[in-house]
Amino acid sequence: MENSKGFFGIYGGSYISEQLQAEMNKIEKAYNEIKNNQRFLEQMQYIRRTYQGRPTPITHAKNLSKKIGGGQIYLKREDLNHTGAHKLNHCIGEVLLAKFMGKSKVIAETGAGQHGVAMATAAAYLGLECEIHMGKKDIIKEKPNVLRMQLLGAKIISVDKGQQTLKEAIDSAFESYAQDYENSFYCIGSVVGPHPFPTMVRDYQSIIGTEAKEQMIFETGALPDAVVACVGGGSNAIGIFSAFIEDEKVKLYGVEPLGKGDKVGENAASIAFGKDGILHGFKSKVIMDENGEVAPVYSIASGLDYPSVGPEHAFLHSIKRAEYVQIDDKECLEAFYLLPKVEGIIPALESAHAVAYAMKLAKETSNDYKILVNLSGRGDKDMDYVVEHYGMQ
Repeated sequence: MENSKGFFGIYGGSYISEQLQAEMNKIEKAYNEIKNNQRFLEQMQYIRRTYQGRPTPITHAKNLSKKIGGGQIYLKREDLNHTGAHKLNHCIGEVLLAKFMGKSKVIAETGAGQHGVAMATAAAYLGLECEIHMGKKDIIKEKPNVLRMQLLGAKIISVDKGQQTLKEAIDSAFESYAQDYENSFYCIGSVVGPHPFPTMVRDYQSIIGTEAKEQMIFETGALPDAVVACVGGGSNAIGIFSAFIEDEKVKLYGVEPLGKGDKVGENAASIAFGKDGILHGFKSKVIMDENGEVAPVYSIASGLDYPSVGPEHAFLHSIKRAEYVQIDDKECLEAFYLLPKVEGIIPALESAHAVAYAMKLAKETSNDYKILVNLSGRGDKDMDYVVEHYGMQ
């Protein structure tokens, strides 16, 4: 869908210094060499099967569907992927690529900590040094994942600038990478950043959609009527969407965080409220203030707290192939509290946005309507924060 320069329509590309562009060209060349290499593919398959726990199953949320009424909700269980989220899918790939290029260190950013944990895990497993940049607010909010990263041997860099969340963590990680790009590899945590990262991360995450498509046909005899996934940067969503983009009868819903409302600083719904702009080396939808500067954003889910979105999502929105909807904090929390009680599954706050929209969609559809939700992560990391601030409901 993208061209050779990494553009999805008008979105994507690479807007970085000549020095860093030379390194991006090396990464692209190495990725193109490795992605079709039979030995690499066999190694990826072996790791996914024997270490990650793939394929992850699909669970028919019968109790939730019955309670809501209407459509049937199915969950693609990325919460059962090793480390508890979809992130390890691309982290293993990126660290293998870093080793192939002769790098000794990987650098990454993290918001909710899931990407950081997955990167620390991959680095430990494959024997590379690991440095994780994380906003100070997210370090406090996501303490369990911080402890996991430290236990896995990663060096945590606390970012105290600006909003002290995901955007600033990416800024800090980029700065660190620019100072040592010859020895290190920047492992971007979503389908964002300069080309080839949106393509590369999408390719690694496409295993979600490939598995889910086969599983839905096996379990139900048909494709889902709708696929639903939360969208911050958008890696879990593009991963599951990728298998269904050509199936035009399957509706695709990306669920953005509406947070506290529709004013600047109250949400992180980049497609709903963003304008065309450039951030972190790529062109996409960016939430800006009245002066055209990147605006503060907010979400109860740290992994969705980003002022832009992957360029492929901006493109899918522009051609009306995917619909991008919004769920606020209140709706997210309702899903977060309900799913454990009726299905015995605790979702990440990020994933709870997708569950919340699926519940809305189920109410509007018939009993034979099949809704496939990418349950992108588990909620262990969020329990302390939610109970402290919202109580046990």
